[in-house]
Amino acid sequence: MRREPLMERPESLFDIRLDPRDRSAAPPPEPPRPARKAAARPKAKAEPDMRPDPAPRRGRSEPPPRRPRRGGGGRLVFRLVKWGFILGVWALLALAGVIAYEASKLPSMQTLMIPKRPPTVTVQGADGKTIATRGDMGGVAVPIGELPPYLPKAFVAIEDQRFYSHFGLDPEGLARALVTNLTSRRLRQGGSTLTQQLAKNLFLTQERTASRKMQELVLALWLEHKFTKDQLLDLYLNRVYFGAGAYGVEAAAQRYFGKSARQVTLAEAAMLAGLVNSPSRLAPTRNLKGAQARANLVLAAMRDQKMITADMASTAQGRPAQLARSGMPDSSGYVADWVMDQLDSVLGDGELPGDVVVRTTIDPALQKAGEAALEDTLAKSGTKYGVGQGAIVVLDPDGGVKALIGGRSYADSQYNRAVTARRQPGSAFKPFIYLTAVEHGLTPESVREDAPIQLKGWRPENSTRDYRGPVTLTTALALSLNTVSVRLVLEFGPKAVVQTAHRMGISSNLDPNPSIALGTSEVSVLELAGAYTPFANGGLGVMPHVIDSVIGPDGKPLYERNVTGMGRVVASEYVAMMNHMMTQTLAAGTARRADLPGWEAAGKTGTSQDYRDAWFVGYTAKYVAAVWLGNDDSSPTKKASGANLPVEIWSRVMKAAHQGVPVAELPGGLRSYGFGGNGYGQPGATYLPPADLPDDRPPAVVGQMPPPPPQQEPPMTLDRWFAETFLGQGRR
Repeated sequence: MRREPLMERPESLFDIRLDPRDRSAAPPPEPPRPARKAAARPKAKAEPDMRPDPAPRRGRSEPPPRRPRRGGGGRLVFRLVKWGFILGVWALLALAGVIAYEASKLPSMQTLMIPKRPPTVTVQGADGKTIATRGDMGGVAVPIGELPPYLPKAFVAIEDQRFYSHFGLDPEGLARALVTNLTSRRLRQGGSTLTQQLAKNLFLTQERTASRKMQELVLALWLEHKFTKDQLLDLYLNRVYFGAGAYGVEAAAQRYFGKSARQVTLAEAAMLAGLVNSPSRLAPTRNLKGAQARANLVLAAMRDQKMITADMASTAQGRPAQLARSGMPDSSGYVADWVMDQLDSVLGDGELPGDVVVRTTIDPALQKAGEAALEDTLAKSGTKYGVGQGAIVVLDPDGGVKALIGGRSYADSQYNRAVTARRQPGSAFKPFIYLTAVEHGLTPESVREDAPIQLKGWRPENSTRDYRGPVTLTTALALSLNTVSVRLVLEFGPKAVVQTAHRMGISSNLDPNPSIALGTSEVSVLELAGAYTPFANGGLGVMPHVIDSVIGPDGKPLYERNVTGMGRVVASEYVAMMNHMMTQTLAAGTARRADLPGWEAAGKTGTSQDYRDAWFVGYTAKYVAAVWLGNDDSSPTKKASGANLPVEIWSRVMKAAHQGVPVAELPGGLRSYGFGGNGYGQPGATYLPPADLPDDRPPAVVGQMPPPPPQQEPPMTLDRWFAETFLGQGRR
């Protein structure tokens, strides 16, 4: 059979022949595949097939060219882009939802504009002048336009160089901080802008959570939308914390430099700008060198950013900022601490409603005089007498505290030795023994024996071991004779003496045993001064107080003192007797070194065992002053007694207190009691021998004080037996 060649191109997809007879014979069958062996089939007789031949199968005789396929890598990239886009959209939606949720939890923006800080307690003296502050202090807002231009620039230079160009967030700063922290493997830089700091430090809590960070970002964006850059900087400067309880640049300038922020120098402005990074650590009041070093960094940053010239920077660095000296006495810190302790009792428990002003009874001039008297005396004679500390309390006749010095230096020790410390008063406790005696019928002229006394092996003696025989109570008290005091305690009972002391104002626990005659129970300087006050005011009990009024943030009084005291605690005739006896202590007794010309004064010295405590409590009709000297560890002094250093300090303080005060005599004093004389400090009669009188010294004690006698068991009766046996009453 004639075969015609195929008339198609290999790449053709169509058969162009028209007649089936012109088609070539069918191609031979495919050889069987080696992998599969088909069963042999019998060959059938070929018959002519008149149907048109099907189109030749491609790939049989000549495989057609294959269509090029897409690469697998391209499809992967396409899928990644597609799914990344989808996930990005969902992430943005989720982020928007989180932002909306966190924004919904924020308080209203109006409340955010109110700065939240602990209240400030301003402590004023009786004259209305500030003597101390406690809590955090917020200054009056100063508009940025009234500040020196270099002050806001200092903050921008050190805290946020791109403040005027970013939108509240600084991506460049964040990236730089991230790289720095990763390379150093520790947190060295933060990427927060001034706007973020404004949101974080003033509007939000300081917790470190993702929720708070999200709120910070939301607030930063809102602040940037709401305010101009200068307004944001104004808010920042007037609300940020600068350490030492100062909020706002005005409060900080007043706190550290004693001037308004309008008047700070370049060096002072640099120091203020440097504090906000770590206000507690860099506060100049505790770390002046660190604050000055940080200020130098601020000045260098301002110079590098062309905010100031190199000469300005070098001049400021050569004259670093210094702390201003406070016009308030250092000892006013003791007053402020005690005021804070008393606020709860006068206002009730709970938080303060805001900033308050506490008007006190303190006389700032007298407070300063007392501080100087204590420091000068200890500086001059402290080493000689082995005395390291002291305390002074001055009261008026109503119990108002006019001066309170709780130690030699508040900066060195905040322990309040005038209020908190309890020490043995020694012979300064004896007036309560003698008051008990006169209230039981004795008089200043009553006679008791000054002679050795023994109580079951316990032998209290006079410090000089000399005895005068029969003496009046006036002489015994003026010379601080221990044997007479012990006899009076044994005569009227230790419990009666304790009751008298508590009635007069002693609040500490007192042991009702014979040794109370030597002042062995501990008391505070404040309560001892208060217990002497009835002698000065005619017999009225007082409660020592320092707070006169408290004014709230709205200017209305939260508290005004109207307590009159405890009423009469001593009859006027007994006050007269006690004042007569104690004036002789200053006229010719152990306190004869006291110097207060023209005033009728009385008091009592005291020295505890081994010279551990030295006291003098003295008073006039206008003031009561108590002075204590000793050591915090109760170690013995070098014979410091109530008759030397305490009397010297008392004289200096009381002279300052009585300047310009009209002279007044003591209630029932020398003139009114009828003993004659012209008062202490003036010529007049004396009722004590003018011979050499011993100074106040510690008591000489031999043996141990006997234990208190056991309580006698009442006799057993039928009623008592029934009550104890069946009712359980009276059992121990």
